[in-house]
Amino acid sequence: MAMADRAEESTPTPTGPTGQAPRAGRGGDRFFVAEPIEGDRAVLAEAEAHHLAHVLRAVAGDNVTLFDGSGVEYAARVVKVSRHRVELEVVGRRAVDRELPVELTLAVALPKGERQKWLVEKAVELGAARFVPIETVRGVAQPGLPALERLGRQAIEASKQCGRNRLMEVCPARSWAELAKACPSATLRLAAHPGGGRAPIDVVPDPLAAPTIVAVGPEGGFTEEEIALAAGAGWTVVDLGPRILRVETAALALAALVAARARG
Repeated sequence: MAMADRAEESTPTPTGPTGQAPRAGRGGDRFFVAEPIEGDRAVLAEAEAHHLAHVLRAVAGDNVTLFDGSGVEYAARVVKVSRHRVELEVVGRRAVDRELPVELTLAVALPKGERQKWLVEKAVELGAARFVPIETVRGVAQPGLPALERLGRQAIEASKQCGRNRLMEVCPARSWAELAKACPSATLRLAAHPGGGRAPIDVVPDPLAAPTIVAVGPEGGFTEEEIALAAGAGWTVVDLGPRILRVETAALALAALVAARARG
């Protein structure tokens, strides 16, 4: 076979809009470092290293942005790329606060499948500080350890995209009965329940200054006993209107209202 024929059958190199192979080097490419960054060196491993080394094809001298969950952004330069590890030099750092002025916790009975990941992604974008899967009578998804690990990874990916430098905490699952009784009284506590409460726009103060927890039950809703338990523990029951909402729709509608009111 002639050289020209072999060239025609070879797989073309992927290219970007300019016709050049994709490369790292834009300082806006963000990567999460699991260990606190101290001094002038940092290391990426596992999924983060794979993305930088094999997807973006980083080479020594490329520039990226790192964060470690502490609220600080780090300007960094690639020093060495190996198969499962990327070593970087930290060349700058700055504290960048993109958090809500109040602490928002979402306590949600997980929906099924990929909707869980989408819910976590949007909760991160809206500024939630904490995500707590809750176990309820009508719950359809069991928040076991593998599911929590996947959701934790999704929180990292969403933080990379939206620019947050603190990770939303994905907590171990808690029973609704335990959580409803455990929240401090100084917190604004909202439990969504169709046809059984006030409109949230009339409940959430503007501006909002108190830490807030929003609870959303499973597709079938909280049982009347679960809502009675919440009301007895000091929660405010809110109604999101006459239409039947999916779990993730209800949770994010309330999160968006809290985020807007928290900003004043």
